Amino acid sequence: MDAAVSRTTQRWVLALGAVASMMAALDTLVVATALGTIRADLDASLATLEWTVNGYNLSFAVLLITAAVVGDRFGRRRMFAAGLGIFVASSAACAMAGTVGQLIAARVVQGVGAALIMSLALTLVSAAFPAERRGVAIGVLEGVTGLAVACGPLVGGAIAEGLSWQWIFWVNVPLGLLAIPLVLRMIPESHGSDTAFDGPGLLLITGGALGVVWGLVRGNVAGWSDPEVLLALGGGLGLLVAFAIWESRTRTPMFPIRMFTSRGFAAGNAAIFLTFAALFGAVFFYAQFLQIVFQYGPLGAGLRLLPWTLTLFCCAPLAGALADRVGERPIMATGLTLQAAGMGWIALIADPGMSYGALVVPLVLSGVGVSMAIPTAQSAVVGAVEYGAIGKAAGANSMMRELGGVFGIAVVVAVFAGFGGYGTAAGFVAGFVPGVAVGAGLSLLGAVVALALPGRAVAAAPVRELVREPSVD
Repeated sequence: MDAAVSRTTQRWVLALGAVASMMAALDTLVVATALGTIRADLDASLATLEWTVNGYNLSFAVLLITAAVVGDRFGRRRMFAAGLGIFVASSAACAMAGTVGQLIAARVVQGVGAALIMSLALTLVSAAFPAERRGVAIGVLEGVTGLAVACGPLVGGAIAEGLSWQWIFWVNVPLGLLAIPLVLRMIPESHGSDTAFDGPGLLLITGGALGVVWGLVRGNVAGWSDPEVLLALGGGLGLLVAFAIWESRTRTPMFPIRMFTSRGFAAGNAAIFLTFAALFGAVFFYAQFLQIVFQYGPLGAGLRLLPWTLTLFCCAPLAGALADRVGERPIMATGLTLQAAGMGWIALIADPGMSYGALVVPLVLSGVGVSMAIPTAQSAVVGAVEYGAIGKAAGANSMMRELGGVFGIAVVVAVFAGFGGYGTAAGFVAGFVPGVAVGAGLSLLGAVVALALPGRAVAAAPVRELVREPSVD
């Protein structure tokens, strides 16, 4: 894709990227509120059905950097369309699954397609828009994506109650089939500046991410001292260290480690990790809080979360536009402080006898905060590297988002289990309060990290020496 593209092409890139990202993000948690219906229909245990969520998130998180590298080498538009095709086919397979094993296998493949979609959508949008308009474009993309993540339980509950759980997956098919030819026709092809293939690096980063995600997913189930968990986490971290060493020495790195010498790249990635750790922990427990304490159904709980979720769609584009004018640092630091304040407020007032109305203002406050943080962190990361390295930067940022989400859920669930349980509303609140407080702490830590982002004058000039010049064959 040329550095300067027409406004019409930019609109198509943004629209198609947003629609595809919405589909992939929605399916992160869309089955959560339909597990009871799926369990009865497929005669499966809830423990087994957890892997309909975990299997998707596992392949999704592990392959995000790999997806960016594949796009740089074989063509971003081509692999984006391929990701949509994989996602559509596996969605149909999920809907037609006759056993829980078939459903889990299809969900794992669906995560592969989602990794290609999410990583390359951010790459394509970042590459299509110039630096001075990139923030608002990423804001629109992430507003739609964030809304989809937060509304996953609502959509899943509504479809499961009104139709059947299979339609959670069938809805992806016509959208994807319509989007694929439009992607191939309306989005110009582009490649990264370095298309050399780094096989060892690819294996190390994939294996390392798999070990870390597997350990985090299994920790609360098997126990954090279980040999399986310790081996997975230790092995994963060891492979990531080996990846960093290899990439610093090989002549053809798939991911130049020197990128982390940029304040914008390093701080933006650390801040987005903490942002999504807090966000996913909140998504995981807020709907359950409304269902257990207020006795709302899945649809009712989702509707009452709208003061929180709608802000992700409405405020993110405004935050991105503002960041284009004043820089990412003040917007992100303020946003994460607001998210911390909103979550801390909810932790202070949560009580089995409270009214729903008391939650509205802190929900809006935390929603506005995260809406300010997400697009500004991503704009800082992709703006810290030269044009040809945008794909690698976007892939790293997407992986840090998903790793943060998995980490956040693991930590919050562990804290919840240590203080409370599901037996009664009082027992749930006893675990919910410290869990949400931890999320507020993660947000506040993210605000501190955001202060390390470079100021506007520094951020305006990408650090070009971070990436090797394209080789000439």
